Amino acid sequence: MSELDVLFATPMGALLIFLLRIVDVSCDTMRVLFAVRGRRLFAAVLGFFQALIWIFAVASAIAHVDSAWHVLGYAAGYATGTYVGVSIEQAVAYGWATVRIVSKAAGVEIAEGLRDLGFGVTETGGFGREGNVEIVHTVVHRAQIERVLAFIDRHDRTAFVTVEEPKILRGGSMVAREWRVAPSWMKWGGGRRQRV
Repeated sequence: MSELDVLFATPMGALLIFLLRIVDVSCDTMRVLFAVRGRRLFAAVLGFFQALIWIFAVASAIAHVDSAWHVLGYAAGYATGTYVGVSIEQAVAYGWATVRIVSKAAGVEIAEGLRDLGFGVTETGGFGREGNVEIVHTVVHRAQIERVLAFIDRHDRTAFVTVEEPKILRGGSMVAREWRVAPSWMKWGGGRRQRV
């Protein structure tokens, strides 16, 4: 029996299984998100490490399936890994989001304000249940969604807002890369526009 087998046979082994599952499920969550967004290389690398870690975790759990602590460590690690993986994805906020704003009161002001901040904006008119509305479309980096929503609220708290993840982006005017990837703690100002 190897030293590793002896270690996994102890109660500490249940804790190690728990920690391995957190890492492997977090990697798997990120792998799926990168795969959906078309980042094949990142998805493949994460898949490799996820599978490697998973083999050790599942082999150890199966070897000690008669231990309630090992089984609980495996299951709890899976649940915690899911939570951690989604939290990491939200913190990284990789990718883009389409923001659609329907405003009766301040659509033009919202559009102009977003343009002043460097966003590409498209405006169209519409007609809703209560009359004419302004429909504003913009595409923003996901890390900036909360700030854009706060900006919209300052102009029209009653605006109808939807946020979706676009699958394909082509053409149009977007903010410059240096601006869109700035950390959330940095002050956001007008960025240069670029063609994409």
